[in-house]
Amino acid sequence: MYAVKRELKLNNKERSLMCGIAGFKRFVYNYALSLITASWDFDGIKAGDSKRLDAIKKVFTQITMNKPEYAWMRQYPSTVYQSAFQDLKNAFSRWRKGLAQFPIKKSKKSCNSFTVYKTSGIYLEKGKPAIPFSNRVVINPGKRITMPGVKSLRVKEPINFICSSQTFTVSRTADKWFVSFVLDTEKIPPAIHPIEKIGVDLGVKVLATCSDGTTYAMPMTTKIAKTKLKLLQWRNRNKALGNKKLKIRASKNARKFYARTAKIQARIANIRQDVTQKMTTDLSRRAYIIRIEDLNVQGMIANGKLAAAVSNNCFYEIRRQLTYKQSFYGTKVELVDRWYPSSKMCSKCHHIQPMTLSQRIFCCASCGYTRDRDENASSNLENAPNDKVRSA
Repeated sequence: MYAVKRELKLNNKERSLMCGIAGFKRFVYNYALSLITASWDFDGIKAGDSKRLDAIKKVFTQITMNKPEYAWMRQYPSTVYQSAFQDLKNAFSRWRKGLAQFPIKKSKKSCNSFTVYKTSGIYLEKGKPAIPFSNRVVINPGKRITMPGVKSLRVKEPINFICSSQTFTVSRTADKWFVSFVLDTEKIPPAIHPIEKIGVDLGVKVLATCSDGTTYAMPMTTKIAKTKLKLLQWRNRNKALGNKKLKIRASKNARKFYARTAKIQARIANIRQDVTQKMTTDLSRRAYIIRIEDLNVQGMIANGKLAAAVSNNCFYEIRRQLTYKQSFYGTKVELVDRWYPSSKMCSKCHHIQPMTLSQRIFCCASCGYTRDRDENASSNLENAPNDKVRSA
């Protein structure tokens, strides 16, 4: 499967339409969540979450949508509320399995997305045989995209090839709207990699250091953007930003502050995503076996002195990207045991000695070998014994 994501180029009327559809899905999700939790108070009902949600869906379509005060729902695609019920089913399924927390109601501030899809059916014409039509939408090359139930919209970056998809997800980040869809295609992995095996040490000072001497650094633009965000928040520290519990509405200046804050935060996230994607792609193209340390990221973030640096360098995100790119580039990602002393061991004589985080140069007390701390750790990760290594 291969996903494509494009930014939409919308006018004010189209932005209002996107906000309305997202609000419709948010309303249905919260409506179903409140009803299913209320149904648990009745002891006589014995049914699972899926059957309860199916019954709630019937109530919603046959009773709620037919009320005059909810006539506005008819102007939006029906697949929007169907996808909302499906998302709630998935949320409860993950909660029952212990993979996620209990589902909470969606907020207008953070949940502005919806999914539409094309359903299969049969085209009937009088006097002619029934013709089944496909459940996929053909996307032509260019700067326009047509989604089922939504009019044709412009995209900023053109789609360079003809393709087809069934499901389209529209989401908002700060003041920008994006559409993403999945193609039934596979990337052909390269047959040969220049490097057979490489060790990658994720650090605090530098984003990553490889055993072949290559280093990757997080650009200074993230620090500049974070400084701008800090100054913006400090200047507006006394602003009345609104409080829903106290029924205090946010002022227009407060809304402008929220919009500017969201824009800077989105820029920081985009810079991090761009750097990590380019780094993991470059590693996947160059090396066949990529060895990284199985870090306890949650425990590292608990340390107040390291939390900002660890969060900024996206340790777990790098591991996630390297893992899912295995099938794209034909690589093999291996995790070295987190208790393996890669930073404390000499890569030449394997002598182990204590090292503080402030010591950036490794000086072996046994053989006198001197090397950069991160380069020494990356070499140890590359040459780690097989009993200390497992597949990602």
